[in-house]
Amino acid sequence: MFTGIIEETGTIKNIKVSGNSATITVNANIVLQDTKIGDSICTNGICLTVTDMGKGYFCADVMAETMRRTNLGFLTTGDKVNLERALLLNTRLGGHIVSGHIDGTAAISNMAKEDNAVWIEITANNNILKYIVEKGSVAIDGISLTVAKLTSNSFSVSIIPHTGEKTILLNKKKGDLVNIECDIIGKYVDKLIHFSNNSNDKEYKEKSNITEDFLKLNGFF
Repeated sequence: MFTGIIEETGTIKNIKVSGNSATITVNANIVLQDTKIGDSICTNGICLTVTDMGKGYFCADVMAETMRRTNLGFLTTGDKVNLERALLLNTRLGGHIVSGHIDGTAAISNMAKEDNAVWIEITANNNILKYIVEKGSVAIDGISLTVAKLTSNSFSVSIIPHTGEKTILLNKKKGDLVNIECDIIGKYVDKLIHFSNNSNDKEYKEKSNITEDFLKLNGFF
């Protein structure tokens, strides 16, 4: 698990694509401290397992599913990426709970400066937007951010100078794809409410007692 508070930006040293999967090598410094092979490093919001490492770099294998779900396939040598080590239990949770499991990609549709902040609007499909809540949390390329505005086809976040300086988000431009991870709590609630609707899936044929009325009655809504 991660917090969405970026520790440093690394640089893609190499991406070796084999079929639909890949091996990625990233130059880094801070996230290598106390890291060993088998540890997890969140890379642009994607939980990757360190398979090899050395002075100033780490390597990770990227499966085909990850390549399909994320923007890793668009990265090239020299590109910057957001990096964060896995959460320690004695660490302050400064952001929100981030799993590093990407729900999908979405496109930046607008960027506009307002005083000391920059507004970023992201157009997304319904599979992502159904979990987006105004003033709720979302991870964009691994960055824990607060949803400031929400429309029928997009959501917006406001980037403070510190976040802009410590991450790669303001290096993006209109049309660029970003990795989106929705708040995991919202996904679990949605699963519980619609549990009995998955009649075609053998794993979910048992009828759930968790309904929207049940949640309202017990003060969850």
